[in-house]
Amino acid sequence: MVSVAHGRSLPEVLTAIVEGIAKCPNVVLARIWLLDRGDLCDRCRFREECPDQTRCLHLVASAGNPSDPSQSYSRLDGRFRRFPMGIRKIGRVANTGNPLLISGLQGDEDWIADPGWVRRELVRTFAAQPLVFRGEVLGVLAIFDSGVLGEPDFEWLRVVADHAAVSIANARAFEEIGRLRARLEEENDYLRQEVNEVLGSHGIVGSSPGLRKVLQQIELVAPTEAPVLVLGESGTGKELVARAVHDRSPRRERALIKVNCGAIAEGLFESEFFGHVKGAFTNAVSDKPGLFEVADGGTIFLDEIGEMSLDLQAKLLRVLETGVVRRI
Repeated sequence: MVSVAHGRSLPEVLTAIVEGIAKCPNVVLARIWLLDRGDLCDRCRFREECPDQTRCLHLVASAGNPSDPSQSYSRLDGRFRRFPMGIRKIGRVANTGNPLLISGLQGDEDWIADPGWVRRELVRTFAAQPLVFRGEVLGVLAIFDSGVLGEPDFEWLRVVADHAAVSIANARAFEEIGRLRARLEEENDYLRQEVNEVLGSHGIVGSSPGLRKVLQQIELVAPTEAPVLVLGESGTGKELVARAVHDRSPRRERALIKVNCGAIAEGLFESEFFGHVKGAFTNAVSDKPGLFEVADGGTIFLDEIGEMSLDLQAKLLRVLETGVVRRI
């Protein structure tokens, strides 16, 4: 039985699975593809065959024993890093949820994408099992073997696939818990700051016609989902207006995130506002939610936007227009 990793990192789990299988006798190559969004459609070799470019199978783990020691079977950027759903053997296993075992390969079968590789590596068997968790197909586990596998071997692979699917689902759950914990920690920091500031604030005080008009506008716009532009010189109370809009909105139970845009270094802009994933750059040692993600469900107050470069302002405007944020 292949030992499935108990680690919580999904890449570690995936790597442990294929490396464990690759240690078995006669295994030439072991790979895992997982369902994810369509992302390389413009340069995918299967684009003309792809029935649905919204999602496809992503190659996420690979290990094996190449006959040429200079080659590496751990690469994930080769010709078969994506498979459309329902296309070729891998895509059909994912689409139908049915396993596939083909033994006695000669290398001249018309469905083989790389006959030269099959003959060179003496591959005799192709086997693929769907990765299924609670009735949902997560992806496909496939092996290329130099032996002729039978039903007992295929059943063994089924057991491995079942354990792998559970491990993948658990790893994803741990990652989601980590993401939510990070967001809550960020949000709590802002909430503590807000409490300290609100306790020392008397809010908006005054009865002039101009102030009454501002309060009327706040009452009108606060219940809506519309972005609000607050204009005024420094010290005129823009932040108090933002607080009043937030407190009168359906979002008042969540955080009001206040950001001094002019104080954020240009090189840190995307990471601070949009967040980043682990490994996105040198110092990205863990996933980090951006300010927009922390403010999701609440309100974000962007102060001193005019202090930013026009290029950065355009990126903020794009997010405000679409409501879509993607971590770097």
